[in-house]
Amino acid sequence: MGLTITEKILANASQKNEVTSGDIVVADVDIVMAHDSTAPLAVEGLYEIGKKVFDSNKIVIVFDHFFPPPSVEAAKLHQKVRNFVKEQKIPNFFTDGVCHQILVEKFVSPGNVIVGADSHTCTEGALGAFSTGLGSTDIAGAMATGKCWFKIPESLKFNLSGSPRKGVFAKDIILNIIGQVGADGADYKAAEFVGDYVKNASVSSRLTLCNMAIEMGAKNGIIEADEKTIDFLGREGKIFKSDKDAVYEDEYEIEANEIEPQVACPPTVDNVKPVTSIEGKKVDQAFIGTCTNGRLEDIEIATKILKGKRIAENVRLLVIPASTKIYLDAFDKGYLQEIIKSGGIICNPGCGPCVGRHEGVLAEGETCISTQNRNFSGRMGHPKAEIYLASPATVAASALAGEIVDPRDYV
Repeated sequence: MGLTITEKILANASQKNEVTSGDIVVADVDIVMAHDSTAPLAVEGLYEIGKKVFDSNKIVIVFDHFFPPPSVEAAKLHQKVRNFVKEQKIPNFFTDGVCHQILVEKFVSPGNVIVGADSHTCTEGALGAFSTGLGSTDIAGAMATGKCWFKIPESLKFNLSGSPRKGVFAKDIILNIIGQVGADGADYKAAEFVGDYVKNASVSSRLTLCNMAIEMGAKNGIIEADEKTIDFLGREGKIFKSDKDAVYEDEYEIEANEIEPQVACPPTVDNVKPVTSIEGKKVDQAFIGTCTNGRLEDIEIATKILKGKRIAENVRLLVIPASTKIYLDAFDKGYLQEIIKSGGIICNPGCGPCVGRHEGVLAEGETCISTQNRNFSGRMGHPKAEIYLASPATVAASALAGEIVDPRDYV
């Protein structure tokens, strides 16, 4: 009986020849990550254990959820973690982007086992790694030992075929999948994305697919590494491939060419509808960024729609590159200048308003259309504000119109 990519990576990391779904293994981890919102509790847990980090070079700390600190309390948390970084002599400390993008740019290699104190750590699986989110106390254990226990997950195969039509992007495809599967339809499963669409997709698009695997409950999202992956990373790794006779709990056939622009309506990510069914919904804020869609490709898509135009008077548009590298690349290409000319605001790299703790918090009754990955009540501020999730194209077009619109009329 063959093995999936996920099974092979976890078997390799736990020094086993093979594993079966449901097995419990203790695996060596290559990267342990925490950010400013989760690191403080992880630090406390490590102190309670009474140990130092197992390898300071394998610990990555990122300030991204509320940086620069917007309050005295936030500044105190930052100070606590900075002291920890200094004490433990951790060289990999960053304040210039979203944690997942930092990992992608600087650390992840195919075949890695990565754990992060953030649920969207599944993003990095797009590079052929096993990457998953843990709670802060579990991260403390991984920081202390360099190991983590896992139950080998069942795998789901998503075979994505065809080419998307004009105005349809990776975000639309993954929203469509989540709408089909449901918010808990892939609980503790490995979501493996395959097919012609995936092979032809950019690495940025692949990252978007895996980023939102957690929104259907998956333990991890994963895509087989290929030459495109290695070219993007500029570093080698250990490439694992699923066997032809690997066992999957279920398989889904997705025709990319049949999907139209999608929107996840509040208050759940799986409340997905075609954009044409909700056109005309007034918006107060439009947000392009986050670990889901804050990459150069996303900013380029938005810029092409915004260039030479002006956003609606009633809308504030926030664009936040996912890292300093992306910020500078977008600047060099003139994208940020065009966005500013259109009336948009460029903020420093980071998570921004995605978690409602920093720039762009929503007031009662306000509506935001966003490229982020979650739209729960209270996620971006007031619990009576509404969040709609969509692609960068849909968000940019809606910012121009002042209401949710079909981006195919603007692309």
